[in-house]
Amino acid sequence: MTARQSRLLLVCAAFVAGLGLCLGVIALLSGMSFSGKALQPVAIGGPFRLTDQNGRAVTDQDLKGKPFLVFFGFTHCPDVCPTTLFDVSEVLRSLGPDADRTAALFITVDPERDTAAALKDYLGSFDPHLRGLTGDADALAAVAKEYRVYYKKVPLDGGDYTMDHTAIVYLMDKDGRFVSPFNLKRKPDVAAAELRKYL
Repeated sequence: MTARQSRLLLVCAAFVAGLGLCLGVIALLSGMSFSGKALQPVAIGGPFRLTDQNGRAVTDQDLKGKPFLVFFGFTHCPDVCPTTLFDVSEVLRSLGPDADRTAALFITVDPERDTAAALKDYLGSFDPHLRGLTGDADALAAVAKEYRVYYKKVPLDGGDYTMDHTAIVYLMDKDGRFVSPFNLKRKPDVAAAELRKYL
């Protein structure tokens, strides 16, 4: 094989690899995945049974009939989580009375520290419609898997730790089906108007 042929082969291989990566990104952003030759919807969400900040059991069936938002995080999060929950709170306030016809869930990825009592104390700073959910490590891992959420415990100096995690707000419809990531980078009334469409 000549040097020219080798270069041509490398260029073709790079093109094919780039095309595959591009298609993968498009599939991920559109909520689709490859299955054989056809694109199939990615299943996001599913059944769960967790405990809210008041110690009450909450299941996916309790949310039927309401569109809802889901965000995974933890109470010791220094910036992303409180900022996101503040933004969600602003959307809920913009909904006015319609906020009672929706739901917003904050599901912990740190069951070791985020007990029901810890969640209740933390959520006192946000809109009262927000529900914090916790459970044992296995139950939370199962829910995170259903929502395709990544999280990982990261040790810090001094024996403490933080959590890396996916920071997407999921919009789910009245039947618990995933609609799309919910964009909070806009005015609360505009975001509220989108959520109101699913009432």
